Amino acid sequence: MVATGSLSSKNQASISELLDGGYHPGSLLSEPNLNEMVFEETTCQNLVKMLENCLSKSKQTKLGCSKVLVPEKLTQRIAQDVLRLSSTEPCGLRGCVMHVNLEIENVCKKLDRIVCDASVIPTFELTLVFKQETCSWTSLRDLFSRGRFSSGLRRTLILSSGFRLVKKKLYSLIGTTVIEEC
Repeated sequence: MVATGSLSSKNQASISELLDGGYHPGSLLSEPNLNEMVFEETTCQNLVKMLENCLSKSKQTKLGCSKVLVPEKLTQRIAQDVLRLSSTEPCGLRGCVMHVNLEIENVCKKLDRIVCDASVIPTFELTLVFKQETCSWTSLRDLFSRGRFSSGLRRTLILSSGFRLVKKKLYSLIGTTVIEEC
Protein backbone atom coordinates (compact mmCIF):
# COMPACT_ATOMS: atom_id res chain seq x y z
CA MET A 1 0.00 0.00 0.00
CA VAL A 2 1.28 3.43 -0.89
CA ALA A 3 0.02 6.42 1.04
CA THR A 4 -0.50 9.41 -1.23
CA GLY A 5 -2.24 12.73 -0.85
CA SER A 6 -4.72 12.19 -3.66
CA LEU A 7 -8.36 11.37 -3.10
CA SER A 8 -10.53 9.14 -5.24
CA SER A 9 -13.53 10.64 -7.03
CA LYS A 10 -15.77 8.69 -4.65
CA ASN A 11 -14.22 10.48 -1.67
CA GLN A 12 -14.36 13.86 -3.44
CA ALA A 13 -18.07 13.36 -4.00
CA SER A 14 -18.58 12.90 -0.26
CA ILE A 15 -16.72 16.18 0.38
CA SER A 16 -18.96 18.05 -2.08
CA GLU A 17 -22.00 16.48 -0.41
CA LEU A 18 -20.80 17.89 2.91
CA LEU A 19 -20.37 21.31 1.33
CA ASP A 20 -23.88 21.14 -0.17
CA GLY A 21 -25.28 19.97 3.17
CA GLY A 22 -24.43 23.22 4.94
CA TYR A 23 -20.72 22.81 5.70
CA HIS A 24 -18.79 26.00 5.09
CA PRO A 25 -15.01 26.29 5.27
CA GLY A 26 -13.98 27.96 8.48
CA SER A 27 -17.06 26.86 10.44
CA LEU A 28 -16.03 23.77 12.45
CA LEU A 29 -13.31 22.18 10.32
CA SER A 30 -11.21 23.69 7.61
CA GLU A 31 -11.21 21.82 4.31
CA PRO A 32 -7.64 20.43 4.69
CA ASN A 33 -8.66 18.79 7.97
CA LEU A 34 -11.67 17.26 6.27
CA ASN A 35 -9.41 15.94 3.51
CA GLU A 36 -7.13 14.42 6.16
CA MET A 37 -10.08 12.72 7.84
CA VAL A 38 -11.26 11.24 4.53
CA PHE A 39 -7.70 10.17 3.67
CA GLU A 40 -7.26 8.55 7.11
CA GLU A 41 -10.54 6.65 6.73
CA THR A 42 -9.50 5.43 3.27
CA THR A 43 -6.10 4.34 4.63
CA CYS A 44 -7.80 2.58 7.53
CA GLN A 45 -10.11 0.68 5.17
CA ASN A 46 -7.11 -0.33 3.01
CA LEU A 47 -5.39 -1.70 6.12
CA VAL A 48 -8.54 -3.64 7.03
CA LYS A 49 -8.55 -5.22 3.55
CA MET A 50 -4.85 -6.11 3.84
CA LEU A 51 -5.41 -7.82 7.21
CA GLU A 52 -8.46 -9.72 5.95
CA ASN A 53 -6.56 -10.81 2.81
CA CYS A 54 -3.71 -12.03 5.02
CA LEU A 55 -6.12 -14.16 7.06
CA SER A 56 -7.85 -15.42 3.93
CA LYS A 57 -4.57 -16.46 2.26
CA SER A 58 -3.29 -18.12 5.44
CA LYS A 59 -6.50 -20.06 5.99
CA GLN A 60 -5.63 -23.19 4.03
CA THR A 61 -1.88 -22.78 3.58
CA LYS A 62 -0.69 -22.06 7.12
CA LEU A 63 -3.69 -22.56 9.39
CA GLY A 64 -5.09 -25.75 7.88
CA CYS A 65 -8.74 -24.76 8.18
CA SER A 66 -11.65 -24.03 5.88
CA LYS A 67 -13.05 -21.00 7.76
CA VAL A 68 -11.69 -18.23 9.92
CA LEU A 69 -14.32 -16.40 11.97
CA VAL A 70 -13.27 -12.86 12.87
CA PRO A 71 -15.10 -10.87 15.57
CA GLU A 72 -17.00 -7.86 14.29
CA LYS A 73 -14.83 -4.71 14.02
CA LEU A 74 -11.63 -6.56 15.07
CA THR A 75 -9.70 -5.71 11.90
CA GLN A 76 -11.09 -2.14 12.08
CA ARG A 77 -9.78 -1.72 15.65
CA ILE A 78 -6.39 -3.14 14.67
CA ALA A 79 -6.14 -0.82 11.65
CA GLN A 80 -6.95 2.21 13.83
CA ASP A 81 -4.27 1.18 16.35
CA VAL A 82 -1.74 0.69 13.56
CA LEU A 83 -2.49 4.19 12.24
CA ARG A 84 -2.18 5.63 15.75
CA LEU A 85 1.18 3.91 16.33
CA SER A 86 2.49 5.05 12.94
CA SER A 87 1.41 8.68 13.40
CA THR A 88 4.55 9.56 15.40
CA GLU A 89 6.95 7.93 12.96
CA PRO A 90 9.12 9.93 10.51
CA CYS A 91 7.59 8.28 7.42
CA GLY A 92 4.24 7.44 8.99
CA LEU A 93 2.59 4.24 7.82
CA ARG A 94 4.82 4.15 4.73
CA GLY A 95 7.77 3.22 6.96
CA CYS A 96 5.98 0.23 8.51
CA VAL A 97 6.68 -3.46 8.17
CA MET A 98 4.06 -5.60 9.88
CA HIS A 99 4.59 -9.20 10.94
CA VAL A 100 1.26 -10.99 11.35
CA ASN A 101 1.09 -13.96 13.72
CA LEU A 102 -1.53 -16.15 15.34
CA GLU A 103 -1.20 -17.43 18.89
CA ILE A 104 -2.67 -20.91 19.32
CA GLU A 105 -2.26 -22.56 22.71
CA ASN A 106 0.70 -20.31 23.66
CA VAL A 107 2.51 -20.99 20.39
CA CYS A 108 2.92 -18.22 17.80
CA LYS A 109 2.50 -19.17 14.16
CA LYS A 110 3.81 -16.77 11.49
CA LEU A 111 1.15 -15.93 8.92
CA ASP A 112 2.51 -13.12 6.78
CA ARG A 113 4.76 -10.08 6.46
CA ILE A 114 3.14 -6.90 5.17
CA VAL A 115 5.31 -4.10 3.79
CA CYS A 116 3.24 -0.93 3.57
CA ASP A 117 5.48 0.82 1.00
CA ALA A 118 8.35 -1.13 -0.55
CA SER A 119 9.94 2.09 -1.89
CA VAL A 120 10.55 3.41 1.65
CA ILE A 121 13.22 2.05 3.98
CA PRO A 122 11.33 0.75 7.03
CA THR A 123 11.61 2.93 10.14
CA PHE A 124 9.60 0.67 12.45
CA GLU A 125 8.19 -2.82 12.74
CA LEU A 126 4.85 -3.88 14.10
CA THR A 127 4.20 -7.41 15.23
CA LEU A 128 0.51 -8.20 15.30
CA VAL A 129 -0.56 -11.28 17.23
CA PHE A 130 -4.10 -12.53 16.69
CA LYS A 131 -5.37 -14.83 19.42
CA GLN A 132 -7.50 -17.92 19.04
CA GLU A 133 -10.81 -17.94 20.92
CA THR A 134 -10.72 -20.55 23.65
CA CYS A 135 -14.27 -21.92 23.82
CA SER A 136 -14.95 -25.43 25.01
CA TRP A 137 -17.83 -25.93 22.54
CA THR A 138 -15.56 -25.26 19.54
CA SER A 139 -13.10 -27.89 20.79
CA LEU A 140 -15.91 -30.45 21.09
CA ARG A 141 -17.27 -29.53 17.66
CA ASP A 142 -13.79 -29.97 16.11
CA LEU A 143 -13.41 -33.35 17.85
CA PHE A 144 -16.72 -34.56 16.40
CA SER A 145 -16.01 -33.13 12.93
CA ARG A 146 -12.62 -34.88 12.77
CA GLY A 147 -14.38 -38.18 13.24
CA ARG A 148 -16.75 -37.55 10.33
CA PHE A 149 -14.33 -36.00 7.85
CA SER A 150 -10.92 -37.30 6.95
CA SER A 151 -9.64 -33.91 5.80
CA GLY A 152 -8.20 -31.57 8.41
CA LEU A 153 -9.38 -28.64 6.29
CA ARG A 154 -12.94 -28.88 7.65
CA ARG A 155 -11.95 -27.11 10.87
CA THR A 156 -13.19 -23.61 11.71
CA LEU A 157 -10.80 -21.24 13.47
CA ILE A 158 -12.42 -18.61 15.69
CA LEU A 159 -10.34 -15.54 16.54
CA SER A 160 -10.60 -13.82 19.90
CA SER A 161 -11.47 -10.14 20.09
CA GLY A 162 -8.14 -9.61 21.85
CA PHE A 163 -4.85 -9.04 20.06
CA ARG A 164 -1.33 -7.82 20.77
CA LEU A 165 0.62 -5.16 18.89
CA VAL A 166 4.36 -4.80 19.45
CA LYS A 167 6.10 -1.77 17.97
CA LYS A 168 9.84 -1.65 17.50
CA LYS A 169 11.59 1.46 16.20
CA LEU A 170 14.35 0.59 13.75
CA TYR A 171 16.09 3.98 13.71
CA SER A 172 16.52 4.36 17.49
CA LEU A 173 19.87 3.56 19.09
CA ILE A 174 18.16 1.88 22.02
CA GLY A 175 15.55 0.12 19.83
CA THR A 176 12.50 1.35 21.71
CA THR A 177 9.80 -1.31 21.98
CA VAL A 178 6.17 -0.54 22.77
CA ILE A 179 3.84 -3.43 23.64
CA GLU A 180 0.08 -2.94 23.57
CA GLU A 181 -2.33 -5.65 24.65
CA CYS A 182 -5.84 -5.06 23.36
